[in-house]
Amino acid sequence: MSRPLDVVAALTQVSQDLSDLEDLDTTLQRLVSVACASVPLVDHVGVSVASAGAGAPTAVASDDVARALDALQHELGEGPCLQAVAGGGERVRVDRWAEDRRWPRVRAAAVDLDVRSCVVVPVRVDGRPVGALALWSTDALPEETEQLAELFAAQAGLALGHARRIENLNAALQSRTVIGLALGIVMQRLDIDEDTAFAYLTRVSATTETKLRDVAAAMVREHHEHLLTRRGGSDETGPA
Repeated sequence: MSRPLDVVAALTQVSQDLSDLEDLDTTLQRLVSVACASVPLVDHVGVSVASAGAGAPTAVASDDVARALDALQHELGEGPCLQAVAGGGERVRVDRWAEDRRWPRVRAAAVDLDVRSCVVVPVRVDGRPVGALALWSTDALPEETEQLAELFAAQAGLALGHARRIENLNAALQSRTVIGLALGIVMQRLDIDEDTAFAYLTRVSATTETKLRDVAAAMVREHHEHLLTRRGGSDETGPA
């Protein structure tokens, strides 16, 4: 059985890993592995994060049991992980799966997998629940498990928030680059300065009800295709 000091050391290590975050899946995988190894009586751990679109959620797990229980819940559209996210961000606890009546199909799978209890807490980014951390056990889980689960969920939320900020920053930098290229194209075509070119793009954006970055991207793409067409024509008509 792990001691409280083991959990503190594990959380400290996970926190240090966040400063060197390069791959979100790798960081979350490390987190669930550490949680499974350090939280007393926990046998399986999983983290699932809702997809921004209609796609499958991002999910990492310490083993096949946690992975199977997470996948089943999303397939059925019910279970403690989904409840933790949709239920206002509240913890969900099951003390005896064999006697719980809330999610019968999930209960049947849990019993078949020899899982007796679980604690599920929401993973939050900017205060909003976006996923869930699930701790599964073949034994009864003490009350302190909920506090430990909250600590690991908080670390998962930090990792997700950091990754999303990097993603947003990269998108913003990409948009800025594309808009800069479009400005150059407009300045060259119309023989105008940068301020006038920017005003031109914003007018096109407003008139067509299209985001500025999409207007710029379409213009750059069109310019690129035009250059390719001209280059191809030159090759065909040039000397043999």
